[in-house]
Amino acid sequence: MSYINDPRDPQVPQEEIVERTPARIRVVRVVNALIRAVCSVFALVLVVHILLVFGEANAGNGFAQLIDQWSRGVSLGLRNLFTPEGAKLRTLLNDGLAALLWLIISGVLTDLITRIGIPGPKRVWYRRTLS
Repeated sequence: MSYINDPRDPQVPQEEIVERTPARIRVVRVVNALIRAVCSVFALVLVVHILLVFGEANAGNGFAQLIDQWSRGVSLGLRNLFTPEGAKLRTLLNDGLAALLWLIISGVLTDLITRIGIPGPKRVWYRRTLS
């Protein structure tokens, strides 16, 4: 049995469908990927700092010093927000909150950039009017 325009028949010309992603969408995706990567690295540095403090790492070690300096830079000014007695709890609360905020910042920025940069039905803006 033979079908008309059988796709397995080598003599029937095959048509290839290629969807091109507009440059604007590619740019939005690249920018969002960079934002996610940077914010994730900042959050990871803060989590590693928490782990080093909980593990009572040697403060004279070069790696511990590097992570401590990086975590000071990306702590969003939250280094002394909570001041409980123990250093472990203080680090967990302050750096943990900063790491969580970096992940929230990443999500909000990428969503905002996607809503503004990508046209079409995915971009939905709601406006409430008073009746």
